[in-house]
Amino acid sequence: MHRRTKIKIAIFVLLVGMACMFTAVVTDHWAVLSPRVDKVNETCEAAHFGLWRLCKKYIYISSENFEQGQVCGPISLPGEENCSYFRHFTPGQDAEIFEHKTQKEYNISAAAISIFSLAFIILGSLCLMGSCTGKGKGRDYLLKPAGMFFAFAGLCAFISVEVMRQSVKRMVDSEETVWIDHYYAWSFACACTGFVLLFLTGIALLILSMPQMPRNPWETCMDAEPEQVE
Repeated sequence: MHRRTKIKIAIFVLLVGMACMFTAVVTDHWAVLSPRVDKVNETCEAAHFGLWRLCKKYIYISSENFEQGQVCGPISLPGEENCSYFRHFTPGQDAEIFEHKTQKEYNISAAAISIFSLAFIILGSLCLMGSCTGKGKGRDYLLKPAGMFFAFAGLCAFISVEVMRQSVKRMVDSEETVWIDHYYAWSFACACTGFVLLFLTGIALLILSMPQMPRNPWETCMDAEPEQVE
């Protein structure tokens, strides 16, 4: 396969990774939390949240679908939903949601690191645009920083995902929590997909932008044919 074709495939994969990461950052289905349901014909409160917003959903549990030890949900059941944005930098806020021992610092960290990931994506995209509009050696030169920026974006996405995972785990494991069940939803899956695609394709783009290795052991860089200016 021609080198330029490989680069085009890498750019397409990067576009998919960028779309996944942007979707994960702006949506609020990273994790779903559910309390235990002890009574029938009553309304229970489940919650799902992301980096910036938490939504509480009030679900009516009828006797027809009640089972002993059941948790509130699934979240897809109809019910009234109330969403509010986190006040990350206001002390004492959202205590009723995450309780006073919530991992609020974890959530702030995950949100901040995701912003770094988006910043690296923007820088990598600018380098790609310069590479597509440039000519000659300048075109391939800009692919190197683009690959590095996308790889860094993938690393930041991984750190954000792990910080959020630890936040949810510590919240559920707390002795004072009302949440007894949790699972990670599609926004979390988008973040994981974005991490894999951005990191691996960024490394691949960096490798593709490197000078071609000598085909024979006795060749040196001086023997290589000069690059043709397009």
